[in-house]
Amino acid sequence: MMNIFNQFLEKLHQIITMKYGSGIDMQSISMEYPRDKTHGDLSTNAAMILTKQLKKAPKDIALEIVDELKKHPDIVKCEIAGAGFINIFLESSFWANLVGNVLESGEEYGKLNIGGGKKIGLEFVSANPTGPMHIGHSRGAIYGDALASLLEFTGFKVTREFYINDYGGQIEILGESVFIRYKEVLGENVTMPDEYYPGEYLVEVGKKLKDKFGDKLLLADEVERKDVIKQFAVKAMMGLIKDDLKLLGVEHDIFTSERFDIIEKNKNEEAFELLKSKGLIYRGILEAPKGKTPDDWEPREQELFKSTEFGDDIDRALKKSNGSFTYFATDIAYHLDKIQRGFDELILLLGADHAGYIKRIKAVVSALSDGKINLDVKINQLVNLLKNGEPFKMSKRAGKFITVQDMVEEVGKDILRFVMLSRKADTVLDLDFAKAKEQSKENPVFYVQYAHTRACSVLRKAAEANIKVEQVDYSHLKDRGEINLIKQIMLFPKIIEASALAHEPHRITFYLCELANEFHSLWSRGVEDDKLRVIIADNMELTKARLALIIAAKNTLAIGLGILKISALEQM
Repeated sequence: MMNIFNQFLEKLHQIITMKYGSGIDMQSISMEYPRDKTHGDLSTNAAMILTKQLKKAPKDIALEIVDELKKHPDIVKCEIAGAGFINIFLESSFWANLVGNVLESGEEYGKLNIGGGKKIGLEFVSANPTGPMHIGHSRGAIYGDALASLLEFTGFKVTREFYINDYGGQIEILGESVFIRYKEVLGENVTMPDEYYPGEYLVEVGKKLKDKFGDKLLLADEVERKDVIKQFAVKAMMGLIKDDLKLLGVEHDIFTSERFDIIEKNKNEEAFELLKSKGLIYRGILEAPKGKTPDDWEPREQELFKSTEFGDDIDRALKKSNGSFTYFATDIAYHLDKIQRGFDELILLLGADHAGYIKRIKAVVSALSDGKINLDVKINQLVNLLKNGEPFKMSKRAGKFITVQDMVEEVGKDILRFVMLSRKADTVLDLDFAKAKEQSKENPVFYVQYAHTRACSVLRKAAEANIKVEQVDYSHLKDRGEINLIKQIMLFPKIIEASALAHEPHRITFYLCELANEFHSLWSRGVEDDKLRVIIADNMELTKARLALIIAAKNTLAIGLGILKISALEQM
């Protein structure tokens, strides 16, 4: 796939090797668009990067490089700016001819194979199965789903995974909460303790229990009754969660059960013994932590993992003094299971309250894989819900939080996905429902979708007039607005590559907003000046060239939105 930045960067590398030899480190040399469009078409920092290695002044190096760059047939001139930036000016025909390449690529435009089939295990959402998904889960769900789509678009094989925390204290509480609702359905007067789950959604679970078991659970053996209800409740909650994920357009390939896939398969013991065989387990006493005391700390000897040898702040307890495993030990076992499934790389998306977890889990993956598998941990920050700038609360059935169903009903899947991907995941996001639904250029979702709609509209008019975009002479594309739009379209492969390598799909939404801006700007000039309209009845050659550009812009918008799983509307 054509990436003009890489194309010119490769030429630059050839020039540097020719002039200075093959031992030059060129890793930090970049080829970018200048921030100021009057400073040319491309800009490189090569002279400043090379100054230490060559022991020459940047401007002297720039002069030597420019002498060679000027020999390129598409380069009109080069200028040296500031401390040694090289600004490159290209023929307008160079840009115009690129439109044909975009059209030839069709739906494959921007597609890359930087992954080369590498297998990635991507865990995201993993919401506790104690109720429907809330607003915080939705951000992680959308981010994870978009990231998976992006990685697949760039040649990776991605397994989307959800870890079901169906073992431990919260599941005990869930079971007891459901039992209370069950008794309530059977006509008993009940009181829900403060620490239990109060949501109305559990009433339905109580009804289903009654439908299946009648009143038999009231008389059942307590141990058996608790296990039956816990499994029933978890299954019901996962049903709610999967329904919520479906509303968001999110899919997972694997749902891994903590209880059945990790605990009951003795993965805890297996992971513990593996670390022990590597000499990474010892008996010791951890110092009392400052501030809040974690669950795995005891003022006595425990089995500890040498987490500090892999970059963690302290060593971590894997067994309590009574011999039972800590919560962290189960997390270790789960990541061993991932490693054993043959992933080349792991990605883990966590909520804002898990930021302190990053070092320890990265240490574990490094230890278990002998440093062969990289784990990238991303944090999803909080979402503040607003309506006209004021805090907004709307959930009734959940009890204490705003559900995914509430949000999708309020603004729709496409708007919610776009907004959730409009900021870097580790920054707090303000979601104003009134603004999100507003149909104006101030609303980026509408602005991007409207660009695609406008493109579809003009193409329909061309079809009605029986204008066929074939045998196009792209040299007719000369206007500065046309060239700016082409340059923005040609940035797409570079954005895709950078987004995939950084695991940051929000870069695509930024890009789409900029592409839409260039499109709308050119469109607006056509409204004001008849000479800049797309369809000009007495000049079919120019019309066909402009229609080709419209198709290229439309396709790029559709591909970008498609990666994010947002509809590219043809009419609004």
